[in-house]
Amino acid sequence: MPDTTKINYDLHAHSHAQNRLAVIPTAEKLDANPQFSGRGVRIAFIDSGFYPHPDFADRVVAFHDVSGEESSLGACDEPKGHHWHGTQTVVSCAGNGELSDRIYRGVAHEAELVLVKVSAAGKINDESIVRGLEWVIANRAKYEIRIVNISLGGDCDRPTSESRINQLIENLAGLGVVVTVAAGNSSEGSSMPPATAPSAITVGGYSDENQFEPADFDLYHSNFGTTVDGIVKPEIIAPAMFVAAPILPGTVDYQTAEILSLLANSPDYSFRKSYLENWKMAGLPEHIISTDVATARRFVEDELGRRKIVATHYQHVDGTSFAAPITASIVAQMLEANSRLTPQVVKNILVSTAEKISGRPAIRQGFGLLNAKLAVDLAKVEDHDLRPNVFSPPRVERNRIVFHFHDDAAENACLVGDFNDWNEKNVPFLRNGDGVWTAAIPCQPAGKYRYKVLINAERWIEDPSHGFKEEDGFGGFNSILVIGG
Repeated sequence: MPDTTKINYDLHAHSHAQNRLAVIPTAEKLDANPQFSGRGVRIAFIDSGFYPHPDFADRVVAFHDVSGEESSLGACDEPKGHHWHGTQTVVSCAGNGELSDRIYRGVAHEAELVLVKVSAAGKINDESIVRGLEWVIANRAKYEIRIVNISLGGDCDRPTSESRINQLIENLAGLGVVVTVAAGNSSEGSSMPPATAPSAITVGGYSDENQFEPADFDLYHSNFGTTVDGIVKPEIIAPAMFVAAPILPGTVDYQTAEILSLLANSPDYSFRKSYLENWKMAGLPEHIISTDVATARRFVEDELGRRKIVATHYQHVDGTSFAAPITASIVAQMLEANSRLTPQVVKNILVSTAEKISGRPAIRQGFGLLNAKLAVDLAKVEDHDLRPNVFSPPRVERNRIVFHFHDDAAENACLVGDFNDWNEKNVPFLRNGDGVWTAAIPCQPAGKYRYKVLINAERWIEDPSHGFKEEDGFGGFNSILVIGG
């Protein structure tokens, strides 16, 4: 266990309760299964830096800084700017809610953690990400890493054949490690490595508008589109707004949040006294105290809202940087429920259980909203053939091209595409008894072929195991099979 430099927090000097502006805890947002909490699963985070926050510090089993700037977690005497992002991503996934009366705890709040800092002087480049990934691969077995979350992007896009970052992610998937990656926060373009890696689960975002009703949901401004390899990303979308994350301890923001929360909870008779004692430390205007208490309270609440403070030590944040680790927390539940799951099966379950936001472009949301409860339910009972080739894109076997897909509920299925003039009956899939369906066609001449799977003669889907696809003009996608000359 590394030195985490435990900090003495007085956890009872003030309330840790939510305020009126509170956001929905993630487990409630997702209706996550409370039976699983990531127990026995180890998650690695590759990020800018980390602070030994009480929500997770005692579950860190390894810390590594590729730059050598920090010898251990908590080596710095005081928090730095580069500690914010990584600390918040970890807590959004696996924090135990120590500073929020357990309200804002991550879904994987019992997972163990491996933290890899890849910034140098606060900067991150492709080389530092590569070094972080190489360290994870070298130490994967030692620390029994099952999941890696990466909520950052590289410098430039390039095909996987030329991207060392993406090649390393493919290596990790081959070693049995699930990789979740943030898609990025610009709707103006497609993602950058590592979000473009074929085997990565690239996660875009949506906003639930801090409501439970799906009719209120809308898309976040995530990166999306076709990568230079021809793969459409993201695969799924997860909460990217109104996500609770910690305010970094030991900072001015932390102190200010404490004081604003104290004032918001002060009774009328002591409000003026509390304000007089604390306004200067919090950088608040002195003149407010000369107003009546009701007016002063409105000012304090406006400040809480402006600073996005939802509880004494937490604020709400946004970005696919949080959508990805939230997805990783559901993956941790899945692996706790069934440790046999491979990265290919995990991805297949996530995409097959996702559901699109209606009326929004399919290309921006992949297969749709992360369905935490159903994904874990399917993971629990998944005991089929888990060989990677069953969940892989079409491949040539002798003189045939073989297609697979996995669907326990399907009664029948047909392969339909350019190679059979979209005939809905003449290439049936055969079920092998465990929910895996197989179909084959003769090898075809060189060219590009569009295809879909028709399930139960009524439901058309793209191939969930194959990332090469294009919009079909009807709000969905055709999968794309390219045969070289």
